[in-house]
Amino acid sequence: MALSGKLIGYVDISKTGDVFHDLFRHKPHEIVTIAPEKVHDCELHEGDRGVVGSVISWHYTHEGKKKISKQIIESVNEENHTIVFKVIGGDLVDELYKRFTIIFHVEPNGDEGQVATWTFEFEKPDTSVPYPTSLMDYLSNLVKDLDAHNKEN
Repeated sequence: MALSGKLIGYVDISKTGDVFHDLFRHKPHEIVTIAPEKVHDCELHEGDRGVVGSVISWHYTHEGKKKISKQIIESVNEENHTIVFKVIGGDLVDELYKRFTIIFHVEPNGDEGQVATWTFEFEKPDTSVPYPTSLMDYLSNLVKDLDAHNKEN
């Protein structure tokens, strides 16, 4: 029996949503420069960078292992600073989950702050597959690193 799940993580950030939205959508190569110990490359396979239908591969290190996540950009909302990535290859769907979607969204948090939100929607093949909490921690820490870098610059 397959098990569907949803996991949401929040990170308070100092920059506006358009900075992070632009970084993940149009300038992922800058993420590689800012956090090379976490993200090693973002390869474009099909389409144009940041365009719906484009296929990209993220090369990264998670839990001490080099991994790859091949994704298609399913949707983008400029106004709401949202990007939806459907994972179509790599460790997540080839080894663990039947289906995995990553949604990145930035919105106001109170009067001055912003919050970056990661949402994972996934389907586990059975109960032996863990919830992706470690990956959520990884991406939340990546956003913190990017925010700290942007504060310095």
